[in-house]
Amino acid sequence: MDKNRFSLVNVFLILFLAASFLTRAALAVYAWPELEHGIPLLAKIFTVGLFFDILTFSYAALPLVFWTLLAPAGVYSSKWHRYAVRAVFFLSAYALAFNGTAEYLFFYEFGVRFNFIAVDYLVYTNEVWGNIRESYNLALILPALFVLSAGVLALAKKPLDRALAAAGPFRKRLLPAAVMLAVPVLGFAFVTLNWARISRNEYANELSSNGVYSFFSALRNNELPYDKFYASMDADAAFRLLRDDLKGSGVRFLGPELRNIKRKITASGPEKKLNLVLIVEESLSGEYLKALGGNKGVTPNLDSLAPKSLFFKKFYASGTRTVRGLEALNLSMPPLPGTSIIKRPDNGGFFSWGGLMRERGYDNKFIYAGYGYFDNMNSFFAGNGFDIVDRADFAKSEIAFANVWGVSDEDLLNRTITEADKSYKAGKRFFSLVMTTSNHRPFTYPEGRIDIPPSSQSRRGAIKYADYAIGKFLKDAKNRPWFRDTVFIITADHCANSADRTEMPVRNYHIPLLIYSPAHVKPGVSEVLAGQPDVAPTVLGLLNFSYESIFLGRDAMKGGPAAGRAFVSTYQKLGFLKGDFLAVLGPMKYVKTYRIEGRAETLSEGPETAGLKDEGIAFYQTANYLHKNRLNRLP
Repeated sequence: MDKNRFSLVNVFLILFLAASFLTRAALAVYAWPELEHGIPLLAKIFTVGLFFDILTFSYAALPLVFWTLLAPAGVYSSKWHRYAVRAVFFLSAYALAFNGTAEYLFFYEFGVRFNFIAVDYLVYTNEVWGNIRESYNLALILPALFVLSAGVLALAKKPLDRALAAAGPFRKRLLPAAVMLAVPVLGFAFVTLNWARISRNEYANELSSNGVYSFFSALRNNELPYDKFYASMDADAAFRLLRDDLKGSGVRFLGPELRNIKRKITASGPEKKLNLVLIVEESLSGEYLKALGGNKGVTPNLDSLAPKSLFFKKFYASGTRTVRGLEALNLSMPPLPGTSIIKRPDNGGFFSWGGLMRERGYDNKFIYAGYGYFDNMNSFFAGNGFDIVDRADFAKSEIAFANVWGVSDEDLLNRTITEADKSYKAGKRFFSLVMTTSNHRPFTYPEGRIDIPPSSQSRRGAIKYADYAIGKFLKDAKNRPWFRDTVFIITADHCANSADRTEMPVRNYHIPLLIYSPAHVKPGVSEVLAGQPDVAPTVLGLLNFSYESIFLGRDAMKGGPAAGRAFVSTYQKLGFLKGDFLAVLGPMKYVKTYRIEGRAETLSEGPETAGLKDEGIAFYQTANYLHKNRLNRLP
């Protein structure tokens, strides 16, 4: 008879390690084309991965360890307890099989293990579960996992029964229990996800971790204090660099204090009293547009619009989530580490594009295809200058097609025209910020619009449909009396893909920006490096607005190509892009610089990047200072 009661924990450990190994192996097969092929790297991935698997199990097994230590002998060896343990084992096997499947699908979609995106999605079970239901065949997947789990239980019955028959005095349980309890305590105190960073290849780093561990790490670190975790410099020196960047023609700072960036922007001509329609297209990567070098043939309307617009060829998204893009567009500021300001408490009352336009008498509306409670968007926009029009405001007659994420782009843009008509009839200029959802898994859209059938559920189809909807919208808008005096701005919230083998793949932040108004905006191509925080100052410059500003973005039409810069980020890492170089800031005072050559990014250290590091640190440090001290808020 087995005298070691803790062999029960070992049976669960073997189950966990086997599931984790198979999950990692499946992800490694999927990511193989992006890995540096070779046995040494794989050995490193699986060795470090085993460490994180054991550590993750040590947390999950705490209740089992305590129960195994303390359960009375009569209860422990009873028949009902045996059946209860079998049930728990079956549920554990099913949960691990489900988790492995979910991790694979998540990795397929985002190129990473569970992270802050998964944390955010837990809050919005209706949308997320609906997305899963519409995208995957659950009627096949869930029963298959049930059968698999039942088979695993059948294999484990004998080892479980042997463990439950174990005797042994309480004192002999103390040492193994102490070891099993010490592991999670030491892990919590000393181990971080940085231990999984074994390579410059980001796929290898992701594979080295454990998905469950990554999930709870993201949950724990959803907001990171900049001062504690990130590289910094003398605060006054940082503000000098910031003020040097923000100064320019028509810019006058309103005080000598270094940490006061309020400035008067003075236009050279009369203000243009024009309407604005800003269309933020879900996941519209620059690589899809022929005008940006794409050859996929799915954006004919945008490609034909580009030469008629002010078209920005070097324009970048601030992050990898919709809320990051919307935050940057309305607040004109670089991303802060952790979750977006939109998702944080106290997210209203900022100096914002919406607030500035409302002061000028504009009728501002945030028009969203889905339900605006998602990602806290309604709260943010209502608190920063906009009225809300979301899916809840659509009548049934206005919805020809919808999926779990929202109404189709056609329905959304038709409603945008309706809202513009209302403002025009009321004698008000309007600013409509429109957020689409059609280019999002499950990639469904109405029949008969394009030559890619909706049944394909492909991103190519979704993008071509989104392009079709924009083309139809502009055609319909031309028949409206307000069209001539309206500026249309078309961009994206982020790219379709963000993962790559490099630490922060710049090409996966490259998005289009088109500013179109035949009567008021001269067509042309801008080669200035710019990003989402620069949209508001640039558009306000085109309108010849004179105003007081505390935006951290700037007018991309002033200063010339050499002065361009952009901000890119994940939820923990902050990138500063200038010229052909990228500085990356991360937790634990991490700073590295890269040279960007085509599609490659190579580490670059030397005199040419010293200034880049300082500028990157200065921007993010001052942005954090202004936010932390509420200096970017309205009085």
